[in-house]
Parts: sequence; structure tokens; C-alpha cells
Amino acid sequence: MYETGRICMKIAGREAGRFCVVVGKDKEKDFVLVTGPRLVTKVRRRKCNVRHLEPTPLKVSIKENSNDNEVMKAYEKDEIYKRLNLQKPTPEQIKLAEEAKERHREKPKEEKHKEEKKPEKKHKEDKHKKERHEKKKEHKEKKKEHKKEKKHKEKKAPKGKAHKEKKKKSKK
Repeated sequence: MYETGRICMKIAGREAGRFCVVVGKDKEKDFVLVTGPRLVTKVRRRKCNVRHLEPTPLKVSIKENSNDNEVMKAYEKDEIYKRLNLQKPTPEQIKLAEEAKERHREKPKEEKHKEEKKPEKKHKEDKHKKERHEKKKEHKEKKKEHKKEKKHKEKKAPKGKAHKEKKKKSKK
């Protein structure tokens, strides 16, 4: 039922209500590999539980583990864009997506450089920690002073009937 090329609708998750195509089977029994492609239906290539998919009668002719460009060509060949009322991506959009993929692939190289700069960040974090620690100390000291003032005022000038009664008792 969920063979390669079957077009399905996602019925669960953030991509619910969007169309995707089964690209391959996963090692696990209840999972398949699906793609939108992302440019067409905003469903990214991912492993998906078959319970989260609703198969449609439509099917495209693609090989197992086909890339998104091959899937888009199959959509055009089998007129899936028209049948599902999907917007065909423009050449500019395709080019921008490919550039984004290349930048994403290059990121691990940049992360290596970031690791070398981490001690500087830790130094800044240490400064912030010290500042926070000092502010907490100041706050605690202010609280202590406030409590002392409060106790001092209570001793100095208590008012009301209770005060008069205490005076009478202390005189006796």
C-alpha cells in the first residue's frame, strides 16, 4: 500500500494536510521515507510513521530513494501539479533552494572555527555570572538592613492598647 511513488496526505504533525510522496521504506516496519518535495508542498524529506499518512489513489513513477529534483520531474510528467492544484516552483526558487543546501552542507566547517573561539565566550559568561552574583549579594544585604530597621521601629514606638497594657504590667 505504501510503495515507492505513492502520493499520500499527512494527517498528523505540523505538516498535516499536505501532500507527500513515498520515496522508500525504512528499516522499521511501520515507517517510510517521504518527501514533498519541500519546494512544492513544504514537506521536507523525513522518516514518517504510516499511521500519520493517508494514501491517495495517485502514484508517480520514481525509483527508490529518488532526490527531490527527480520527484518534481515525475510530478510534471504525470501532471500531479494540476491534479492536486500545486504551485510549480520557478527556476529561481529551485536555484535558491540549491544554494541554501550548499550553505547548510558547509556549516560544519564553520563550527570548527567557532569551537576555537569558545574560550572568549566563556570569559564573557564568567563576567556576567560575577555581576549577577554581586547583585544577589547586594540584594541580600538590603533585605537584612530592611529587617533591622523594621525591628528597630517596632521596639522604638509601638502604639495602641497593647502598648499601654505592656507598660502597666512592666510597672507592676
